[in-house]
This record gives sequence, C-alpha cells and structure tokens, in this order.
Amino acid sequence: MLHSIGPLLSIDVGEQTTAETDITGVQERYIGGRGVGTRLAHERIPFDADPLGPENRAVFTTGPMQASQMSFTGRTNCTALSPLTDGLLSSNAGGFVSRHLAATGYGAIELAGASDELVIVHVRDDGVEFEAVPELAGATVPETTGYLEAEHDISSDRTAVIGPAGENEVRFASVMTTEERAFGRGGLGAVLGSKNVKGITFGGDSAPEVSIDATATDIHREAATEDHIMKEQGTVAVMDLANEMDGLPSYYFSERSFEGVEGINGAAVAEKKYKKGTCSSCAFACKLPTRDEARGVETEGPEFEVAMAFGSNSGIDDIVDVMKSNQLCDEYGLDAISAGNTIAAYLAAEDEFGNRELVWDLVEKIAERDGVGDRLAEGIGRIHEELGVGNWSVKNMDFAAHEGRLLHGQALSYAVANRGADHMYATFYSVEYPLVEEEDAMEPAGFGGKAERLVQRENLMALNDSGIVCKFSRDFMTPERYELLFGADFEELLAAGARTVTLERHFNNRRGIDGDDDRLPYADELPGLDDAIDAYYDLRGWNDDGTVPDAALPA
Repeated sequence: MLHSIGPLLSIDVGEQTTAETDITGVQERYIGGRGVGTRLAHERIPFDADPLGPENRAVFTTGPMQASQMSFTGRTNCTALSPLTDGLLSSNAGGFVSRHLAATGYGAIELAGASDELVIVHVRDDGVEFEAVPELAGATVPETTGYLEAEHDISSDRTAVIGPAGENEVRFASVMTTEERAFGRGGLGAVLGSKNVKGITFGGDSAPEVSIDATATDIHREAATEDHIMKEQGTVAVMDLANEMDGLPSYYFSERSFEGVEGINGAAVAEKKYKKGTCSSCAFACKLPTRDEARGVETEGPEFEVAMAFGSNSGIDDIVDVMKSNQLCDEYGLDAISAGNTIAAYLAAEDEFGNRELVWDLVEKIAERDGVGDRLAEGIGRIHEELGVGNWSVKNMDFAAHEGRLLHGQALSYAVANRGADHMYATFYSVEYPLVEEEDAMEPAGFGGKAERLVQRENLMALNDSGIVCKFSRDFMTPERYELLFGADFEELLAAGARTVTLERHFNNRRGIDGDDDRLPYADELPGLDDAIDAYYDLRGWNDDGTVPDAALPA
C-alpha cells in the first residue's frame, strides 16, 4: 500500500528541543495525512489533556500523493485535540504549503509543550530554528506573512500562521496558510495560540521519492479539460438548488429558504471573480478570488458554507458584504463558518438580522475577545442558553449549510460524525442532491440503506484525508483508480479509513463523548433517525451506546 515516508519530528516549543522517531509502521497501516495524524495523536496526547494546555499536540502531516503532481493533491492535514468539540479532530487546508512540508523530509511534524514567549518555528531539512517575535503579538495574518516575506524571504505558501483569534484562544480560530486557506473547523488556531506559536514555516530539498501510477496523469488531464460549474462558481453553485428545495439555512436556522438568494448565489460570486484560483499542482482551479474595487474588498470566496453563515443565516443579501466578512475572518484567523453562525445566533437574540456593520464589528470583537466577543468566542454550544437561542451544534460544532432536515443521510452524518456537524466528514450531501449523476445516488428523504452508505463514505473520506486527495475529486476518482494509485485493493484502503474513524471515536469515548452526544436539534422531525444511528453503531462493530469495545480497537 502506498504510504507517506519520513520520520516524525517532535518539537517541544517550551524546551526548544527536537527529536526524531521512525513511524514507518504507523504509515504502513494509516497511509499518511489524517490517518497518521490520528494514530500519533491517539498514542501521544493524554486522554485527559486540556485542549488549550501544553500536553495537547498539533500534528502536521502530508500524504503520499503530495509526492505527485496530480490535480487534487494540494492539501495538508493538521490533527489535535479540539478546543471547540473537546474531541480529537483533523482539519486539512488547501493552498501550496503541502509540497513545502514534504520538502522538509519529515512524514509528520508535531508541536508540543508551550513557549514562554511568542515564537515562529522554522522547520527545514537541515534543522529547526525558534524565532522570538514579541513584535508580532496581535498581528493579523497578512501582517505576519508580510513580516516573514520581508525579514526572511519566506513566501506565504511556506507558512502556517495564526492571527489575533488564535492568540486569544478563540475556540474556532483557524490556522491560515497562503493567507486565505484555512485549517478551519475546530479551533486548531487556538491550539497554536495556547502554545504561544505565531506560526510555523517549512522548507528544504528533501521531498521523498514515491512512485505514483500513471493514472495520476489521466486524472490531471481530465481535471484540466473538464467543463465544470465549480470552476466558475465554486461550491456556491449549489445555493440556488438548495434554496429551491427548501434546504438553505436562513435567519439562524429558523427558516430554510432565503428571499435574497440572488444577491449571494453562485452567479453573484462569479460576477466578482477576477481571476482563476487553485491549489498546488491542481488544474481544476475551483477557488474564487473575488474583488469589489468600489468598496475596496478583496478576498478568496466566499464558498457556499460561508455565503450561508454570513449571508442567508445572518439575513444579509449582498455578496460584497459577505466577501468583506470572509476577508475579515481570514485576516483575524477565524473559521468563517463558525464565526458567521455564532454571529447569526447573536443577531437572532438581538433582532438584528441584516445589520452588516454589526456583523463586521462582531468579527473583530470575537477575534480580540473584546466585550460581547469574549462570550461569542466560546461558540454556539457553550453560549446558546445565555443568548436565549437554540443550540444549532453537534458536539459543539455548529452546522454547515447542507440542510439535514432536507437531506436525511446528511443529518445522520451530522449526528454521528466524530467531528460534529461538519459536512466534509462524509460529504453525504453529494449523493442526495438531485443533480447527482451517480448510479447509486439516493433520495434525500428517509434512512433506508443510509447507515451502510454512511460507513462507506466516512471510510472513503478518511482515505482521501490520509492520501491526501481533495474531496472535490469525486467526479474523477473510481475504486479502480484508487487501487492503481495506492497499490492496494479498494476494500483494504477503506479498511485503513475505518481504522482512523474508530481511533477518533475511541479517543473521544475516553473523554466522555458517546452516543448521548450523537444528537440533532431537529431529531423529532426525522422518524427513523434513532434506528439509523443504532444500525450505524452495529455496522461499525461498536457498542449500542456509541462506544468502541476493546475488541474493535485497531492496532
């Protein structure tokens, strides 16, 4: 089985020491990326660790496909104990940093401990340097990357940095790379902030040599030539369909369609797009560099989830307003989905839907933990009672845009996902929308066969995250192509994904997270959900309370 190569580099930022460990056995079983990160975190983070304490570890990993030049491989993984969900969580970011991390020669790089002073950690194949940067305290993401460019000639695509939100330990702070790409959901920026790490840079000439099947060339060519709506509109392309189907969360999830959708939909975004955008080595180019010169707004996006959170869910129908919110989140280092949804909760409590000036003010206040922003920085799951609004989160992770009250398989995924209400954990929505052309597409309503399909999709997404292969490759990847690329039977590859999912669940179980947490705020509207959850546990070989028995724990 194709897998990542290179030792684990452990960096104690408090002691300013490093150590290398051979992890070949882990790589052979877990491929790379999320799988390797999860196995290492399961072994090395105490089950009772404080997510914002020195015992937590942030593990950066690439996968074997980062040794190729195939489209859909410009992504990097980070795994840690989440300050938002209180469970083990992996997030991956696009952009260009993946090849630079691979060039260090390490298969995994972890940050442990906590520094007494604000530092940037420079990792190269010839050593590690700790740079004290007290002058960057409170600096935005562009200010930090600007410093690295000016002082060290290190471009932003070699960096992973945090903004004020990470330093202030906002529970949904992001780690940012290439300034506008995020290790977004779950608060990994706060993990770096708790360690007093402003950023980490990567470089070298020691990328591993991994033999990739010629199928990669076919996929790359098809990605370049395919006429796909995402190349013009990104994920926002689905917004009109979701709205027509009564599946677009609006006004803090109280409604499911938005009368101002034309102001924030795919066509509105495409009108503001001024050039192509992509990730490292990817010819699909689905990113959205957007600009409004009249109002001085320039950002990358928004994607569908952010257009929902800062648009329909906040009662805002102007794409430039949403673009500005997106831009502010990138500058301050905030997960734009959680920031938008949390602000929407506040707007609901204060009857202020549509107040764009208030939205932008709250983004800054959250990042700085200033005034009401200090409470909002805790996330919906922790503050909904105080605000007097519903708890639109699972395991404290607030909901993505794909509406589970319409797409029942996606609802099941939200309920049981180890990461909470995150759409990318299984991407079940992709087989439930009517535009799906797959032979095995499923009707949105009902749970028939969906537990079995969910297990398969979770395993497949874990495989992608371990490879690492972008999930938007779904129109180009087939079981046969996975087998050719990774040199293993497809079922064997899915089994590696299953091991990752089970390890995540076991870690979370040891922290007190179990079936009682696999619940939705609208469960009463979905007859059959409880039976589907039970079927999911059974298919996984877990106990009926959502815990992993010792016999099912993988090596």
